[in-house]
Amino acid sequence: MKKILLLIGLTISQLAQAQVEKIVLQASGLTCSMCSNAINKSLKTVDFVEQVKADVSSSSFEMTLKPGASVNFDLLKKKVEDAGFFVAKMEVVLKLKQVEVNNDAHVDIDGTMFHFLNTDKKLLNDETRLRILDKGFVSTKEFKKNSKYTSMACYQTGYMGACYQSKTSKPATRIYHVTIS
Repeated sequence: MKKILLLIGLTISQLAQAQVEKIVLQASGLTCSMCSNAINKSLKTVDFVEQVKADVSSSSFEMTLKPGASVNFDLLKKKVEDAGFFVAKMEVVLKLKQVEVNNDAHVDIDGTMFHFLNTDKKLLNDETRLRILDKGFVSTKEFKKNSKYTSMACYQTGYMGACYQSKTSKPATRIYHVTIS
């Protein structure tokens, strides 16, 4: 019994230490600094974003997050789209401890489900940069190219229920398809 409690405690502490530190987003469709300003203002309205640094020359936005905040990548994408633009690239910088990943495998990291594509089996420790590969986070051409790395249906839908048949009435779990940058 003590071994089970110790194992549960270690698992929980590892999950608590898996923290999204920052997000780097590159937008497409920008033509001027006013475009960049519109996205910057929109991203600053997100409650889990602490600070946004815009780089007009690369059309990128680096967001630092509030400590312990729950992150919603889809909301960030929506904020860019609401400003009239599109996400060309999104990278998530995480601080990880003893997280094992493998190609075409699902991994729960701090309550967010990630599906690793085009990734060798490895143990992730310390700062890790993941690139989101879902529809709306990459170009259509890149999305199609990445589909060769999985046969699971969740890549097309973005939801776990597409991968596993279940007789329960649980709501579909959002899953983000990523590769290590």
